[in-house]
Amino acid sequence: MLELEGVRIAHGSATAIWDVSLRIGQGELVCVVGPNGAGKTTLINAVAGLNRVAAGSLRMDGEDLVGLPSHRFCDRGIAIVPEGRRLFTGLSVRENLELGSYRKAARAGRAASLERVLEVFPALKERQKALAGTLSGGQQQMVAIGRALMAQPRLLLLDEPSLGLAPSIVLEMFGVIRDINRAGMAVLLVEQNVAMALELAARAYVLEEGRIAVEGSPGELLASPHIRRAYLGEA
Repeated sequence: MLELEGVRIAHGSATAIWDVSLRIGQGELVCVVGPNGAGKTTLINAVAGLNRVAAGSLRMDGEDLVGLPSHRFCDRGIAIVPEGRRLFTGLSVRENLELGSYRKAARAGRAASLERVLEVFPALKERQKALAGTLSGGQQQMVAIGRALMAQPRLLLLDEPSLGLAPSIVLEMFGVIRDINRAGMAVLLVEQNVAMALELAARAYVLEEGRIAVEGSPGELLASPHIRRAYLGEA
């Protein structure tokens, strides 16, 4: 489905991502974890077409998307839930959700998509007319995920979905992500909550200083003394 090979990403003269290769299969949930400043957001934004790839390939279903504008990534079935949610706080919940269905293929099924999103997030049904800026952090994250789902993607990108949320809301949000994946949607999850990310993922990559340091199954990563010390707080 998605395959990155030898990807390098630069910000001006500074290289942020070095020779990164990763893959996501159809319906697979893959996570990327690592410390702050490792380049996780830079990487996931490149997969969404928001950062330019300086070298290497980024293929979706065998087609190299490097150099295409970001809306073409969406046309290929990729949607992102960005870090910090980035809602239009002066618009209603419903208006924010409907903005996710701007591509032609999604517009045709907008009503059905909205109904499905409100089934996934029933708390939003009664708040459709409320301004997004009046919602709690957890509800805003629901809107952000719902907006991405309105695009009818085949690959959902999630950048730090637990950031700033209460522990109980984090559990709820990860349950929703699990259900979305079990329904057949591929997911690329960038997350600092390593323990919870590994509970969800089929495979994981550890990004350190812009490079893939470790990759493998959750069991393989949890067996690594380095991972347990650096990311799970074990002595």
